[in-house]
Amino acid sequence: MVDQRERAGLRAAIAAFTTWGLLTVYWKQLTDFDPVELIAWRVASAFVIMAAAVTVLGRWSPIRSAFRNGPTRIRLVVAAGLLTVNWIAYVWAVMNDRVLETALGYFLSPLGTMAIGVFVLGERLTPFRWASIGFAAVAVAILTVSYGRVPWIALVIAGSWSTYGLIKRRVQLAPAESLTAEMLVLVGPAIVVIGVASVGSGWPGDDAVWSQAVGVDWLLVLGTGAITAFPLTLFAYAAQRVPFTLLGPTNYLVPLINFMLGWLVYDESLPVARAIGFGLVWIALGLVTFETVRLHRRTVRLRRDPAAVG
Repeated sequence: MVDQRERAGLRAAIAAFTTWGLLTVYWKQLTDFDPVELIAWRVASAFVIMAAAVTVLGRWSPIRSAFRNGPTRIRLVVAAGLLTVNWIAYVWAVMNDRVLETALGYFLSPLGTMAIGVFVLGERLTPFRWASIGFAAVAVAILTVSYGRVPWIALVIAGSWSTYGLIKRRVQLAPAESLTAEMLVLVGPAIVVIGVASVGSGWPGDDAVWSQAVGVDWLLVLGTGAITAFPLTLFAYAAQRVPFTLLGPTNYLVPLINFMLGWLVYDESLPVARAIGFGLVWIALGLVTFETVRLHRRTVRLRRDPAAVG
């Protein structure tokens, strides 16, 4: 059976992905501001929260050690960069009425995670997984025709998030320390972006948070730190405890919530061709899920009885 460590990781993953799915509603309240500047505020706010937490816990020493280690330092910088790309793509899409495309990106993300498991971690590519990759490729082609362009936002979201998960798995830091280290990498550039936006030099200054935010706006902007720290810490906790073959399907919560929001709440267009494209992605995910459950059950039987077969 699934051990206690793995169960705890799965619970954390479910909580993280549910929170991420619902964040679309949060970001929709901030559409008057520039997405890049909002990400800068998000980084700065998250850094304050995480730095305070690490200070209270007295856990700066592992972070300093991580930055003194060359390979770990590189991984933290890469992870921070991937996180920034993912955030900007997602927030920009939400603010430009492309929530369905974010849903597509997060539907494709588990397939990207699976591909990493196969091509990077050396997992075996089964016929079901080959078929799922084929369905996903056809789906992207159909969606390209439907949109009249390559769904690049979806592909950026899927690629950056899957790769971020891989990097996080290889950073040997506790969740709070890992996220704090990433925010430490990004907080300097974030402060520069906020400063440039505030004075309006080379930036759409009229949209700057300092000049436009009032009352509730400030609560939402500053709250981006909390909505960042909570699910990311849970994800970091899960990524170090849950096998990728189980972590991948758990991702489905994010795109499912976003799909329902984009289609039913925000009235985004879902023509027949686009619906077919999404349907093919769901078939691909269904194949992966079936294969994952089958293999997981077999693993459980082997744990209980090493002589078991089939």
